[in-house]
Amino acid sequence: MATGPSYRVPFRRRREGKTDYRSRRALILSKAPRLVVRCTLNNIIVQIVKAEVAGDQVVVSAHSRELEKTYGWKGNCRNVPAAYLTGFLCGLRAKVSGAKNAVLDIGLHSLSKGARVFAALKGVLDAGVTVPHGENVLPDETRIIGKHIADYGSQLSSNPEVYQQKFSRYLSTGLQPEQLSEHFSSTKEKITSSIDKEVEKEHGNQ
Repeated sequence: MATGPSYRVPFRRRREGKTDYRSRRALILSKAPRLVVRCTLNNIIVQIVKAEVAGDQVVVSAHSRELEKTYGWKGNCRNVPAAYLTGFLCGLRAKVSGAKNAVLDIGLHSLSKGARVFAALKGVLDAGVTVPHGENVLPDETRIIGKHIADYGSQLSSNPEVYQQKFSRYLSTGLQPEQLSEHFSSTKEKITSSIDKEVEKEHGNQ
């Protein structure tokens, strides 16, 4: 370990590998709201955050568990389709709140094409929020709607034992993986309809 009168101990979160302060400083200096995307083992969290002197202020947020509890999502809450829908939900809420643009903050996630963080970004973009990005990092449309999962389910359907083992989570909710793309579309429509109703209700109360 380095020592000496000029040595400065890095911040705790930097030592623990939780925060890249150089990247965070650049994002804050942009003075634009941050689109914060975080992926845990089981969920996706998407937020629009503003940096204030007293600390970060969350403008709007969406959690992939909401897809399941509120919008009837029966698929996995941590895959690419779920990441897109969570981003889409957050993006619609951002527009309602007046947040029209943001800069992407992916934390310590690696920059790999088609990753879940970029699926969430695609959802936010499709909701109408402007976020600077490169088109080459966004996942293909077929992956966003879960076609790769549906195709894999079709391939395994001839082997019931393996099919049951691989897709027990889907089957326990009554969803066959081959139907995931259609289920994705219906869930997206529910999200759009729900936000539209919230906007109409808010305008009606004014």
